[in-house]
Amino acid sequence: MSNYIHVPPGSPEVPKLDITVSEQEGPGCRQGALQLLRRLRPHWRPEEVTLQLFTDGITNKLIGCYVGDITDDVVLVRIYGNKTELLVDRDEEVKSFRVLQAHGCAPQLYCTFNNGLCYEFMQGEALDPEHVCNPDIFRLIARQLAKIHTIHAHNGWIPKSNLWLKMGKYFSLIPTEFADEEVNKRFLSDIPSPQVLQEEMAWMKERLSNLGSPVVLCHNDLLCKNIIYNKKRG
Repeated sequence: MSNYIHVPPGSPEVPKLDITVSEQEGPGCRQGALQLLRRLRPHWRPEEVTLQLFTDGITNKLIGCYVGDITDDVVLVRIYGNKTELLVDRDEEVKSFRVLQAHGCAPQLYCTFNNGLCYEFMQGEALDPEHVCNPDIFRLIARQLAKIHTIHAHNGWIPKSNLWLKMGKYFSLIPTEFADEEVNKRFLSDIPSPQVLQEEMAWMKERLSNLGSPVVLCHNDLLCKNIIYNKKRG
């Protein structure tokens, strides 16, 4: 729904901080995170702050920041992965985050910074494939997604899908070869050629565009690890 997402009036503004956090683990990363925390949690003493790296992400680095052994208040620092801006429109991502937050479908977004954003930690367990096969859990997921799909974020506009535009952009980023001989061999043998993929996309576009399905706000990145299950709260 590119260019159609509008943040509801009255939604809290999200400050943008001119701070860069190093992607490399070590003093530089900690220093950048502490700079953010001076603005977000000024009462925290820097020497008492613990940084915990979460390893479930694929494209981004995620660090949990908290004081002492108490994890009731954890600030998550997400550092964008290298060149992910080629795939993700970061302004639209923040706008979508704010829309979901306004409807109770996302944690609180504290701020953005030069190469990432900070938001509230959600207590619970990041799911695995076996979890999403559990009827009790996948019904909860379906309910939450249905709630997201009913959000009207287009401010009177008739929403249009950006699926084909986005897929076209992905096609423009496809590499033709890799320097590593073993990787290149696997790439050529395991991945269909661009021509085959283009033909498949043309077939999908022809079939799906004629179904008359409504265009709705979607999550679009339903990896298991992006879904948090809080057993106590259900």
